[in-house]
Amino acid sequence: MKRAALRQSLSSRKSETEIAVPQGPERMPPRLAFASVLLAALCLLGLFATEIADTDFWWHLKTGQFLFEQRALPVPDPFAFTTALNPPAYPGEDQVRRFNLTHEWLAQAALYAVYTIGGLPAIILVRALLLGAFCGLAGLLAARRSGSFYLGIAAAFASATLAIHFTADRPALFTFCMVAVFVAILEYRRFLWTLPLLAVLWANCHGGFVLGWVVVLAYCAGTVRSSSRSPIPPDRLRLWLAAAGVVVFSRLNPNGFGVLGTLLRYRQSAMTANLIEWSPPYLWGPPYAFDILLYSAAVLLAVSWRRVTTSDWALFAAFGAAALAAFRNIPLIGFLAPVLIASYFPVKLRVPRIAAWLLPALLASVLAIGVARGSFFQLRASMWKFPAGAADYLLHNHIAGPLFNTWEEGGYLIWRLWPQQRVFIDGRALSESANRDYRRILYNLGSDIGRVTGPRAELLHRYGIQAVLTNTFEYVSGAAYPLAMALADPSSTEWQLVYDDPHSLVFLRDPRPGTPVFPNKLQRVLDHMDTECSDYIEHDPELPRCARTLADYWLRSGDRARAYRMLTLYLLHAGSSDPEAAKALQQLMNTR
Repeated sequence: MKRAALRQSLSSRKSETEIAVPQGPERMPPRLAFASVLLAALCLLGLFATEIADTDFWWHLKTGQFLFEQRALPVPDPFAFTTALNPPAYPGEDQVRRFNLTHEWLAQAALYAVYTIGGLPAIILVRALLLGAFCGLAGLLAARRSGSFYLGIAAAFASATLAIHFTADRPALFTFCMVAVFVAILEYRRFLWTLPLLAVLWANCHGGFVLGWVVVLAYCAGTVRSSSRSPIPPDRLRLWLAAAGVVVFSRLNPNGFGVLGTLLRYRQSAMTANLIEWSPPYLWGPPYAFDILLYSAAVLLAVSWRRVTTSDWALFAAFGAAALAAFRNIPLIGFLAPVLIASYFPVKLRVPRIAAWLLPALLASVLAIGVARGSFFQLRASMWKFPAGAADYLLHNHIAGPLFNTWEEGGYLIWRLWPQQRVFIDGRALSESANRDYRRILYNLGSDIGRVTGPRAELLHRYGIQAVLTNTFEYVSGAAYPLAMALADPSSTEWQLVYDDPHSLVFLRDPRPGTPVFPNKLQRVLDHMDTECSDYIEHDPELPRCARTLADYWLRSGDRARAYRMLTLYLLHAGSSDPEAAKALQQLMNTR
């Protein structure tokens, strides 16, 4: 009897760790199921294999190269000359700097290793594999819980609707993937012993490893509902031991548990508060998939509250709070919400048998269309987005004096110019004081924004800036950077425009005799702004607000032809109505 009971127990446990095979009307032949999974995986890989467009990718890659060549952590900051010049602006900023420089070292080294093996295409494929695994595990768990193969496929693509907005080649992808891996291991209750080992790996790849604590503690909370007088089940004991190991082992990283203090200081930093990724997401704003998944999961949990497990409540509360606190965390809901929706969906789906044939046909069509349109497997970088030509100019002409650059250009310039040249600022967000001075130089706040005077002139001299490499717009808001027009002011003979392409401008302070310069530099800058904005919208039509900014400028300047062109370009791509711009365009049309 005992052996029979043991066999029955083992059989029951085995069935709990496998995807339930759909029965009845939903049953799918194994070959069609395999074909559907394979095609779905290829669609996800193609969807996530897009061009490298993230401006921060390049400094991650350069840091990986530094780690390989120097065999040391990048402390103190080797890439920006302003970091060492500015003491900490608040208590603990030096710890934040060290954390930002070191907490991703293993992922950055791995990124550079992949680059040396297969170049940029290899990096893109690794990114696609990480995001594909993230979505695939959501589909796997949704299918296992619901017993529906089709809900599993649907959940994977529902997760992809959010993950597609995070195709940036950063170590944060490792955190998203590890969250999914941790949840899958804890759902299946297999290989719990691997969790502490994975925690060590995670803690050296990205500071988001604290989410591993959240996941294991959420599943531990799900075991507390047992009677206090009943013996501790062996499974519960193993789970709690694994959770303790995750917390203890994750301390084996360059900053120990310093991530906790750093996260608190991020919230106190004005510099971090200005970063979109640390801002709360817009509710009922893009990406809309976040709101749909979040609210749908919340409604189903509320309706099915009697059946909802403690671990599901805990995970949804933790991931929801993290996502609502910072835009960078919304993929957590992209993973969890589809699993919860499939788990607690109140209606049993009855899928006709013909769906077994239609599903792989549909997936094959999506894959073929994506490949034919060139939107899948874009194994290249969006070089139009980076100051490649300006970097070439600086290197070719051996411009080595202190450089001022815009925030978004810093990452690529680190990759191209170091060690010959160091940058003023970049996306690593290391110095509050340097960021404050950066904004004063860029905007000349509190003084004439169109002149090299006041705070701007003082700071350019204090930092000894000899070269300025700048683009002219912040493309999310459409705001213009007034520095370029200030340097091009005809009354300023100290600065000369020496380089111009559709992306960037380069100014030199008192260039060497014989250096070619552009005459009538103000008109050249104004023409450049038109070209730069038009070129950006051509490549990324979802961000057209620079054209709105230029249209207003040309209207104030009396250049009706340019104002008409920019208003037309803006309204052609504007995602929402703008009655004021439409009215201005109509008035221009009536007076032509």
